[in-house]
Amino acid sequence: VQLQASGGGEVQAGASQRLSCQVYGRAVSNYVVAWFRQAPGKEREFVVAIWSGEDPYYANSVKGRFTISRDNGKNTVYLQMSRLNPEDTAVYSCALRSSQSSLPVTLASSYTYWGQGTKVTVSS
Repeated sequence: VQLQASGGGEVQAGASQRLSCQVYGRAVSNYVVAWFRQAPGKEREFVVAIWSGEDPYYANSVKGRFTISRDNGKNTVYLQMSRLNPEDTAVYSCALRSSQSSLPVTLASSYTYWGQGTKVTVSS
């Protein structure tokens, strides 16, 4: 199983950017796929998760600005980020786990597979 995150880069505050997480070896429609981020000098934090049968779950810090979506045909999960601010600067990683787990989707340790991360830098 491999997850490949892409789409990072440098943007100005207020801009939008879309990240992609291409999944190989597992059908995204059958699993929980989440985005986490880690800012310099900070701990990794949950951003959003998507899975079948439920609405996506967003961290309060990104709710209303970020949108997660899924293309089952391309087996890819997208993170559309808008109204970016410097506090969004981080390495963004996607992760995948079983949808049968009872652990909170916000728990990083509950995810089995991780992508390599893509860096997003927002300048003011």
